[in-house]
Amino acid sequence: MIEERCELATNRIQEIKGELDVATEFKEYFCTLSSFILDILNPEYDEGYNRRIYADILPENYSKSYGNPKYCSEMFGDVDVTTAQMLCFIYSEIRALIPYVFELKYYENEYKGSGKKEIVESYKEILVIYLELFIELYVMFKDAKDLGEELLNGRVAPKAKDLKDMIYWFISDNCDIISPLRIRSQLDPTLDFATNIIMTEDLGESSKDNAGAGYMPEYLYKYGEYITENEIGVAQFLGGMPQEEIDAMAKTYTEGYRIGFVKAGKPLDKKTTVNIRYNLGFERVVKSAIRNFEEMGLKPVIYRAGTLSLVKSGVNKIGFTGAIPNKQYDYDHREDLALYLNKDFVNRKTLVIKETYESMKDLAAEHAGPAVIEVFGEEPFAPVVNEAAITLDVVGRKNQVDINDRLSQLTNKYIKGEERSFTIIAYPIPEIGDKFAEIFSETVKLNNLDYKRYENMQQQIIDVLDTANEVRIEGRGTNKTRLIIKTQKITDASKQTSFENCVADVNIPVGEVFTSPVLEGTNGVLNVSEVYLFGLNYIDLTITFKNGMIVDYSCKNFEGEEENKKYIRENIMHNHETLPIGEFAIGTNTTAYAMARKYGIEAKLPILIGEKTGPHFAVGDTCYSHEEDVKVYNPDGKEIIARDNELTKKYRETDPSKAYFNCHTDITIPYDELGGIYAVHEDGSETAIIEDGEFVLEGLEELNDGKQS
Repeated sequence: MIEERCELATNRIQEIKGELDVATEFKEYFCTLSSFILDILNPEYDEGYNRRIYADILPENYSKSYGNPKYCSEMFGDVDVTTAQMLCFIYSEIRALIPYVFELKYYENEYKGSGKKEIVESYKEILVIYLELFIELYVMFKDAKDLGEELLNGRVAPKAKDLKDMIYWFISDNCDIISPLRIRSQLDPTLDFATNIIMTEDLGESSKDNAGAGYMPEYLYKYGEYITENEIGVAQFLGGMPQEEIDAMAKTYTEGYRIGFVKAGKPLDKKTTVNIRYNLGFERVVKSAIRNFEEMGLKPVIYRAGTLSLVKSGVNKIGFTGAIPNKQYDYDHREDLALYLNKDFVNRKTLVIKETYESMKDLAAEHAGPAVIEVFGEEPFAPVVNEAAITLDVVGRKNQVDINDRLSQLTNKYIKGEERSFTIIAYPIPEIGDKFAEIFSETVKLNNLDYKRYENMQQQIIDVLDTANEVRIEGRGTNKTRLIIKTQKITDASKQTSFENCVADVNIPVGEVFTSPVLEGTNGVLNVSEVYLFGLNYIDLTITFKNGMIVDYSCKNFEGEEENKKYIRENIMHNHETLPIGEFAIGTNTTAYAMARKYGIEAKLPILIGEKTGPHFAVGDTCYSHEEDVKVYNPDGKEIIARDNELTKKYRETDPSKAYFNCHTDITIPYDELGGIYAVHEDGSETAIIEDGEFVLEGLEELNDGKQS
């Protein structure tokens, strides 16, 4: 049945390309999209094809792309603004099929006659329903022309309401086709598309000239992701490294994962799968890591970052990914789900996800959590406001918060937070500049710093902080930070601590000390001149807290105040009206700070490293979200008691939607913008930990030396 539908749809689209029986102004749109569909149905594994299928949305072509809401508005806006947005949406959704086609081709070849027919059919059904959507769209425009339905300015097109209804029911009706495959790909190791590439392709190990620049990683084109000099350059660079160095990098990564379970007392022996996330080009490291994980009894689950609006996470890439062809394109389509996100759809998707998890509960229970390799070095991206883009209104934002909360609760029910862990490590990519090789080498050293030395120095900071009942943080120069952080009260200093001594396990590299602040009494202003968060740049970011909750926020990325607030609300607040301060930390990795200053890459550091180069403050959930009842101990044997705040204590058992916000964004003040950090004691006296960007607490002199290295 699926085979017949696919053949019929393909043949009809071939006819449409030659027919184009729609009003003149829409012919180019349907011609372009039908040509694109026919092109991707026969994927090829080479550079020319890769460039061709992504060319339309590259920055140099984007001004005249139907994937650009502004261009669609210019072409079709006088028909109806909503019609233009919906045509752009469907164009983007069809483009998002590229990964499905590449994976379908693999599974058709791999599982032919092997009893895995349902995997092939799942991929093919998603492809078919979108081909049929395109045909239905064409028929609507053809019928409008045949009936002579004239709208504004003599344009002939279907009514916007009919188009919107079509899109809504398409997504709603097919949610139980698209979402289950996404969940399965996150849990089932037999969906081994990426694993097969990693374990069977030539990654440069056997090259006669020891790989390097003489090695061309053609395998990268098998993913269907956009490939640039970054992915090729990393693969060549790693291809030229001795195997023992690759294995050492992988061991740092996988041991961090294993130690995270050991330190938290979590049952790794009960788990059978680990999710590996990475950027293309790092396959040699991942291959070695897979072997290490196998020794722990873990099989790899490697899934792609979502592309269809139903399964992607805004602009965030969760899963393996190649290069981003155009960050502005991703930003313009970050809220496309606004076309169908109403209350009924929230209920529909929640039910589908619940039923899917229930059908896969054994796989979910055995899943250990993610092991992530991040990259850094891209030019900071500051988006341009595209007035024609689809955006969520007030009701839509509430629905998004609602569905995120519901899906988070389901995830934590089936993949229990108290039983899973993670690890994250980061490496640079060639875009960072001509010192890439040096920076990469420095980063490897950074990821392998002696954690014992940091553990001892950090314990000295914690010993002082545990004698205080609040911490005062002051900015200097133009930095307007003035904050009081209220800390959890210790009742038994011999057995309890409020701060975690964080070295290098789940969060590589070392080091920081952090706590979950008491909300009541946490007040003031957080400010940083420039920060790069989840791929987006913020200028003069300012957040005001009252009793631990955000009451105001601003930045200076755009001319208008409302656009700046909207930027923060969408990407830091995640459409919540307010967020609590979930974490206060003091980063101690002055070596990372020195590296950033030496190479001028401060703005390019990922949060993972950047948060270790000064004090940082997370807005959203605490670091112990959904794991508050799991007892955690520092290396000195003391229990970390600051695992809750007032919201989680009050609501996590009775109303989780009020306890958790499903986000956690770290914002770091660099040392050179820091006036001081002071432990404030009950009698009002203060102990300085940092003043004028320097550690002044006795015993921390080595950290200041690190800043100069």
